Amino acid sequence: MEKNQYIVALEIGSSKIVGAMAEKSSSGMVSVKHLVKENLTNCVRYGCVQNVENIKGSINRILTDLERRVGGRVTSVYMGVSGRSLHNEVSEENRSLDASKGITDEIIASIIKDAGRKPIKNYETIDVVPRAYYVDKAATPNPVGQFGSSIKIKVNLIVAKPAIKLNLNRVMSFGVKVKDYLVTPLAVGEHVLSDRERSLGCMLVDLGAETTTVAIYKEDALLYLNTLPLGGRNITRDIMNGLNVLEDTAEKVKVNISSPLDPGNGAPVVIEGVTSTDAANYISARNGEIMANINNQLTLAGLSTNDIRSIVLVGGGSQLQGLVAKLQETMAVNVTVGSYPSTLNLLDHSINRIENIEILSLIAKAAEMIEPGETCVEIQTYDDGLIVQPNNEVADKKPADDEDDDKRGRKGKKKEKKQSGWAAKIGSALKNLMSEDEEEYDE
Repeated sequence: MEKNQYIVALEIGSSKIVGAMAEKSSSGMVSVKHLVKENLTNCVRYGCVQNVENIKGSINRILTDLERRVGGRVTSVYMGVSGRSLHNEVSEENRSLDASKGITDEIIASIIKDAGRKPIKNYETIDVVPRAYYVDKAATPNPVGQFGSSIKIKVNLIVAKPAIKLNLNRVMSFGVKVKDYLVTPLAVGEHVLSDRERSLGCMLVDLGAETTTVAIYKEDALLYLNTLPLGGRNITRDIMNGLNVLEDTAEKVKVNISSPLDPGNGAPVVIEGVTSTDAANYISARNGEIMANINNQLTLAGLSTNDIRSIVLVGGGSQLQGLVAKLQETMAVNVTVGSYPSTLNLLDHSINRIENIEILSLIAKAAEMIEPGETCVEIQTYDDGLIVQPNNEVADKKPADDEDDDKRGRKGKKKEKKQSGWAAKIGSALKNLMSEDEEEYDE
């Protein structure tokens, strides 16, 4: 009988790091079993890891927690990629063909691979997304199986500053393999937006703590992707600086005001010494700036509101009260809030929260990509009370699992023989590795 596959994904944001684990059955059902998160402070700036050591420690704790819940060892993960410098660059690849032979998947894959090798100054290509196909200069939705003497493929090169991926590699330098890097906004666009939305024209807006990512789709193709250095934390800091309060108070005020985007609407209330109307003035002003920048992305993409039928919001910042109505009024386009991918079965419905849509989209994408027989977790099995390793060898005094855990720098406790039948020896410390962003992120 084919064994179920375990999938683990990690998403590192400016305010938190999240890990999730899912199980894919032999029938293809993907059930999200566990989700663990840690809040971050000054470790990630605009989506780029700044403090490698602290992030590495957070990842270790998250993976240890996930392992404890399933009784196994995480051997690999899918890592989400996002951040301020992430955007698309349009490129074209042309190739002459033998008109007597049909176009195959292999030919298309080869052309797309060549497109990804094209250097983009100061940036690294993370992914290549086909945008349009032309056979003998005629547009076609799918060239495979057609015949022609030439083919042109227009692609989106998804690029970011090298520091983004470089520091992601650094935080994973403890023995757990990154199975693949997934562009987070692309995973969300693929698994949260409907086919109809992508076809008719849709703007996907991910409102994070320090960044806002905008992806625009039309006729089933990604037309535009950009990341703005603005997010929910900007609003919180405006309240902090303007009203001289601590961040916890400013955040509490921001999320509890009934009309934060309409300062003159409703009777003023006092929350921890802060008058709601005073805070609303700062909230509405900064939110107006964010919405103006979102609207401007259509212009930068060479589009207008006539080219899109809807706007879908995701991310923690989209929970601001009144935001949907205000953005709909500003842009004169239907605005909704996204939901988690329909292909997933959430075993714990408490994780069905809008701020978890990104990590759940990464799980959904990873479930499509994982090859048959592969898994991200080696589950320990038991035979007559003894732990049997995945290769069916009875565990001895120091199993290979512990050697890998030593590399991960975990500090474990010795397990009692009556519980596991073997002793864990985990104690190597994290290396003191600090990395500053390779480039100063100025406005």
